[in-house]
Amino acid sequence: MVSAAQPQPASATDASRTFPAGFLWGSATAAYQIEGAAAKNGRTPSIWDTYARTPGRVRNGDTGDIATDHYHRRREDVALMADLGIGAYRFSLAWPRIQPTGRGPAVQMGLDFYRRLVDELLDAGIQPVATLYHWDLPQELEDAGGWPERATAERFAAYAALAADALGDRVKTWTTLNEPWCSAFLGYGSGVHAPGRTDPVAALRAAHHLNLAHGLAVQALRDRIPADAKCSVALNVHHVRPLTGSEADGDAARRIDALANRVFTGPMLHGGYPQDLVEDTAALTDWSYVRDGDLALIHQPLDFLGVNYYTPTLVSGADGDGSPTSYGHGGDRTPWPAADGVAFHQSPGDTTAMGWAVDPTGLYDLLRRLSSEFPRLPLVITENGAAFDDYADPAGHVNDAARIAYLRGHLAAVHRAIEDGADVRGYFLWSLLDNFEWAHGYSKRFGLVYVDYPTGTRTPKASARWYAEVARTGVLPGA
Repeated sequence: MVSAAQPQPASATDASRTFPAGFLWGSATAAYQIEGAAAKNGRTPSIWDTYARTPGRVRNGDTGDIATDHYHRRREDVALMADLGIGAYRFSLAWPRIQPTGRGPAVQMGLDFYRRLVDELLDAGIQPVATLYHWDLPQELEDAGGWPERATAERFAAYAALAADALGDRVKTWTTLNEPWCSAFLGYGSGVHAPGRTDPVAALRAAHHLNLAHGLAVQALRDRIPADAKCSVALNVHHVRPLTGSEADGDAARRIDALANRVFTGPMLHGGYPQDLVEDTAALTDWSYVRDGDLALIHQPLDFLGVNYYTPTLVSGADGDGSPTSYGHGGDRTPWPAADGVAFHQSPGDTTAMGWAVDPTGLYDLLRRLSSEFPRLPLVITENGAAFDDYADPAGHVNDAARIAYLRGHLAAVHRAIEDGADVRGYFLWSLLDNFEWAHGYSKRFGLVYVDYPTGTRTPKASARWYAEVARTGVLPGA
């Protein structure tokens, strides 16, 4: 963690940069955001189906019922990736499409969709990277208590086994969870994500059971996939900066770092919850739901750590200078248990359409920190990208120069981190397609490919062609 007042390293220079041979270039999506076909071939509602259909939860009442209709346009989307020369595709499996109630045998029609997708990716020379969970918990499991309950972790392990049995002969890279912080603290703390609950104790219980689910799923995968296949988890590791060098601001950063990052990296990568987190939350919970043996189950060897980064997190103590904002991902409904007195601030500089500061130095600093803390664990950027107010001009072109500038700056930060010793093996741009952006509905566009939602027509943006050239050559051009 560094003070926001300190000078930051430059994010780019005019010189071109060459990435290491074998560096993996990809793009990423999530099932609920793109698939649609919400009730087809046995799929039942997930917590996001229920949440999106609840009035007032999602902007404009948007849902993922159709999304970008990837379920029916799968071949077209694979052809788009092949045309862009993307080497790897990170997608998520929809749990309620494979195991609609979260229990029992798999629905073969659901698995068949992913079998066909994987076969088509391989035929196109694209490496499939499967994420088991990107927030679409079967609603029936939420009705039984959801992630705050231990049984959900056990059900997840059984689901992981079904997926591995069906796809493990062809998928060589697996991710257990995507951003469990969002699942726990936005879903059960602030309620701005599904299932929309606002209970700080439930959020902490959910965090532990997501950790347990990860460990159990890694065990299930290892029992079924080839020895050379890879297992990982994708964490939205917050790069937390104190507003000033004051003791109060430093302590605020420590507290948020514990709740945002070390609640997951502690048990997953070190084998235990950090003591300061346990002490900070003692007035809320005694952590008695952590049973003997849980930490050993969670602490499974990984082949790499997936890192999702968009913007840094700037905080101060109660008496910090500046104007506190609702940038803590929850507005009046905080996702941060036991963080009273911490103020969140807008980081300086240009912003994306999400209101997030464009700051590649945060990614550089984060990669350096992770490589120092976990020196033998390779890193992969599993999400990085930006939403802008994209539109098609009268000729049908989408000239998203701001996204190209964002990508250039952040890829320069990745390259600099590699030069300075970080073992970064790949980069997955978020996202392949414009899509359903959770509580923002269809109002925010992150895609390399512009989607006209009424017709489903796909149009590669200028950034798509730019990224394709970087992926083809491994060379990041200067500004």
